Amino acid sequence: MAAPELSVCIVNWNTRELLRGCLASLRDDPPALPHEVLVADNASADGSAALVAAEFPTVRLFANDANLGYAEGNNQVLRAARGRWLLLLNSDTAIVPELDPAPFDKLVAHLAAHPFVGAVAARLVQPDGLTQASCRGFPTPLALAAEWSGLARRWPRRFGQYRLRDFDHRSFRAVDQPMASCLLLRRRALQRVGLFDPQFRIFFNDVDLCLRLRRDGWRIDYLPTAAILHYGGASTRQVRPAMVRESRDALLRYLAKHDAPRRGRLANALLAGLVRTTFGLRLQLDRWRQDG
Repeated sequence: MAAPELSVCIVNWNTRELLRGCLASLRDDPPALPHEVLVADNASADGSAALVAAEFPTVRLFANDANLGYAEGNNQVLRAARGRWLLLLNSDTAIVPELDPAPFDKLVAHLAAHPFVGAVAARLVQPDGLTQASCRGFPTPLALAAEWSGLARRWPRRFGQYRLRDFDHRSFRAVDQPMASCLLLRRRALQRVGLFDPQFRIFFNDVDLCLRLRRDGWRIDYLPTAAILHYGGASTRQVRPAMVRESRDALLRYLAKHDAPRRGRLANALLAGLVRTTFGLRLQLDRWRQDG
C-alpha cells in the first residue's frame, strides 16, 4: 500500500450514526490520492468506538478513556497522521456524489497549486440543500461590538466584518476563519504555527489556529467548488447550555490571549463584561424558549 498523501482526521463524541455515515461515504467515494482515515473517539457512551472497530477496520482508531475535547482530540490524530495534507473533518459530514464526488481532491489540488495558501475550506451544504454561512472574520472587539449592537445587521457592508453578512458563500475568496468542519491544512504551515491550543477545548480553537496561520503569513481560502454535506452541531446540541457557557469562556480566553496588553486593563474589563452580558442573555433566551 502506498504511503498516504492525505490524512483525514476526525474527532468524535457520541455521534455514532453520523460517524457511520461519514466513514461509509469515505469508503464508498474515496479520494483519488492515497489516503488514511484517523478517528479519535472521546470516550463516547453510544458505542462509536466499537462501531469503527467492527465496521471500518482500516480506520486508525484512537479510543480515548476520557473526553479530551475537540482541540486535544485533533492534536492526537494530527500527531499520528502521516500525510502531506491534513484534513480536519467533522463526524457529522458526508461525501454526497450528487453534490460533489471529489471534494477532497479539489481541496488538495488547490493547496498544491498555491504554495502561499496554508489552509483551504470546503463549502458546507445543509441537509435542506442550502449553503451554510461558514466563514467569519476574526472576533476583534470592534467587530463583536458591531455585531451585538445591531450595527452589523443594519449596515452589513460597513459593520458586518465578523459574520461576513455581505459575503455570498457560493463565491471564492480568501477569508480569516472558516469553520474547521472540512478544512485542509498544509503540513508545513501547521508545523510552523503549531497544533491546536488545548486551552480552547471545544470552541475558538480553529479561530486561534487560523489567526496564527494568518500572522505567520499564510493565506486561508474558501473554495465553494468543493462541497460536502454538513448536518451541523450534532455533538454540541446534546448539552447546549453547557456549550453556551463553554463558548463564552473560550471567547474570553481568546480575547485575553490575543492583543490584550495593547488594549489596557480598563478596556479588557469592559470587553469581558460585554461578553458575559451577551452570553448571559443567550442563556436566558434559551430558557424562555424551553419554558414556552
